Amino acid sequence: MVTKRDFYEVLGVPKTASAAEIKKAYRQLALKYHPDRNKAADAADKFKEISEAYEVLSNPEKKKTYDQFGHSAFDPSAGFGGFGAGTRTYRQGPFTYTYTTSGNQAPGGGFGFDFGGFTDPFEIFESFFGGASPFRTARLPRYGVTIDFMEAVKGAERKIVHQGREYSVKIPAGADDGTRIRFENFYVTVEVKPHDIFKRDGADLFVDQPISFTQAALGDTIKVPTTDGDLKLKVRPGTQPGTLFRLRGKGIPHLRGAGRGDQYVRLVVTVPAKLSRRQKQLLKDLENA
Repeated sequence: MVTKRDFYEVLGVPKTASAAEIKKAYRQLALKYHPDRNKAADAADKFKEISEAYEVLSNPEKKKTYDQFGHSAFDPSAGFGGFGAGTRTYRQGPFTYTYTTSGNQAPGGGFGFDFGGFTDPFEIFESFFGGASPFRTARLPRYGVTIDFMEAVKGAERKIVHQGREYSVKIPAGADDGTRIRFENFYVTVEVKPHDIFKRDGADLFVDQPISFTQAALGDTIKVPTTDGDLKLKVRPGTQPGTLFRLRGKGIPHLRGAGRGDQYVRLVVTVPAKLSRRQKQLLKDLENA
């Protein structure tokens, strides 16, 4: 999992920066990387990162907590509670995968989305500019849709009823939690359900693949899951627990731009809970050999 950058570094300000300096830095960067204006492949991710940094550093209490505890202060799994209850964290060895499972009906209609415990970056932006985006003259209605993990990989289609008319909205391959789609005179925000096997980090996928002690020691050819179906993978004799394989181009399609991310397969050597007398003796013989 990619480690989050320091929020001060994200905004390009020192820790001694005043509230006015933080506000100025956010304004410049948010205008520069707003997806309605900047069409670069990483603009949306940078816009979200900038918004998260501003949300914390512009709030005296959150800033104080962040200065003391860093990012762990807003990670529910770290015991601090975070911003919301929708974040789920999966840990295995050196990896930490975080994903969200929000989408509950919000008061007053619509849906509440979890952006990793932070506020919708577009809400922060529009609030900063007094509710009016510099890139459009009026606030457009928003609708929320929930899609399965594999629909996010392959693309999907949903029906939206807006002002009495039904629209067919195409969700592009590579959509993620918080992906925002402009469709005529409204916006659609996407929530992606987590997968039981695949854990996502941007356009990359991570999978833990169990193998037996014998397979690790003697080598074998195993099948590993990918979003395109099972793939054969050769395990060399003497493979150590935690060995990581990189499958180029087997990740998530890039939402903006061509190509796909990679898939990483981590081998987890399983140890049998019970052994027969014969098996125990064979292992002792192996150890003494």
